[in-house]
Amino acid sequence: MTQKHVVFFDTTLRDGEQSPGCSMTTQEKLTMAHALEDLGVDIIEAGFAMASEGDFAAIATITQAVRKPRIASLARAKTEDIEMAARALQFADRARIHVFLASSDLHLEYKLKMSRAEALETCGESVRLARSLADDVEFSPEDATRSDRDFLVEMVRVAVEAGATTINMPDTVGYTTPEEYAKMFRDVRERIPAIDAQGIVLSSHCHDDLGLAVANSLAAIDAGARQVECTINGIGERAGNASLEELAAALYVRHDRYGVDSSIKLDQLYPTSEVLGNLITFKPSPNKAVVGANAFAHESGIHQHGMLANPLCYEIMTPQLVGVARTHLVLGKHSGRAALRHRLEQLGFTLTRDELQHVYYRFVALADRKKNIYDQDLVGLLPDQIRERKQEPVAELD
Repeated sequence: MTQKHVVFFDTTLRDGEQSPGCSMTTQEKLTMAHALEDLGVDIIEAGFAMASEGDFAAIATITQAVRKPRIASLARAKTEDIEMAARALQFADRARIHVFLASSDLHLEYKLKMSRAEALETCGESVRLARSLADDVEFSPEDATRSDRDFLVEMVRVAVEAGATTINMPDTVGYTTPEEYAKMFRDVRERIPAIDAQGIVLSSHCHDDLGLAVANSLAAIDAGARQVECTINGIGERAGNASLEELAAALYVRHDRYGVDSSIKLDQLYPTSEVLGNLITFKPSPNKAVVGANAFAHESGIHQHGMLANPLCYEIMTPQLVGVARTHLVLGKHSGRAALRHRLEQLGFTLTRDELQHVYYRFVALADRKKNIYDQDLVGLLPDQIRERKQEPVAELD
């Protein structure tokens, strides 16, 4: 990978699935893995092998059926976890063992009951073991953004010396801000020259507790991270993970700002979102960026008029770019005459200016009482003489 290429590490099947209402069977995970392969993700974190028999089976199944992306399994910094991950990944063409260990004093004291010295020793031992079982090892100091900076640097240094090929510094609880997160990456790169010298990949993994997951991930890319960990529709623990579709779209639309490329096939973003929505218990919010039902919908009359004149007035990317069929002009009480005329013409009715004005008054009165306006409502507003002159489409032979 060049310095201008960002690796997309999808954890929908691991961190995403841990979210309430998002659990998947092995077959459902396989369906999603095929969709992620078609989308062009570089790495699929297929599960947490030690978590359950189901997770182990799903990882092993995916490694035998999905070949293009690298397949990863999460593992705690424990011998049994790492060995279980290696067994689940034994059929993968390209396997990655992803080891994590807390680096914040809060987690070390209250969750792990472990001293800093013990954590450094455990980190080195676990990464060395993982590296003896796989050529590709990622290490994550959990809760990195709330860790003492000197200790975080020391733990990353130990992991690099033990053979980690990717270092992920997660904002585990969605606590940091873009400026702080970028500075953490710059500090670690500056204080551990071996990272750049050896081509160690730095990775971001952000949660959305403050709504900053995507912004923080982009800040990490600015600071030299060349892997982003994310999920489809932003699903994940609590408020979710950084959204893959938002990151991919941002890097494309603002290529002038970030100057990096990815392997993501943008026109598969919406279809992949739909696959996930059909597998779990909910779909994205209508106002979800890029793939939400309202992402390319316009009701305001001013916006609709601008869209009809030139879509660039109110859309920074075409719906087709991300796999959505078309822009949707929603007719409601905020709509204007231009959108009403446009839809009536699509239905085969051409109105004079006076006729349109008369129908528009009736339309606004209806829209004030009715939230959803359907085509049959529009036709019902038309006087009989207008309905009788409907222009039927004529088939033509080419």
